[in-house]
Amino acid sequence: MKYVFIAARTLEQGRQEILGKHSDEYASVVGTLQMNEADLAEAGLTEGDRVRVRTEWGESVFVCAAGDLPPGIVFAPYGPPTSRMMGGETDGTGMPDSKQWEVELEPVSD
Repeated sequence: MKYVFIAARTLEQGRQEILGKHSDEYASVVGTLQMNEADLAEAGLTEGDRVRVRTEWGESVFVCAAGDLPPGIVFAPYGPPTSRMMGGETDGTGMPDSKQWEVELEPVSD
């Protein structure tokens, strides 16, 4: 299953960051992958399922949640999981690309 991945800052991520980046609350927020509800169903996933997200540079495991997103788009707040999936190329800007990555999703069994 291929999707377009978007990462960005969120208010909830910022609030949890105050508790510390090693807090369970912060890890929960940045470890959540939002998907369109129809995409969740089509992929055979439900909210709370764990999914491995792979880019050409790396991978991370997230917990699925339904989100108000267009079909084919998945979203997660910036954090350690998204950083593990970023490439190192900055095209001279000093910041690697963090949006519009093509990703593959794979359910993770416990």
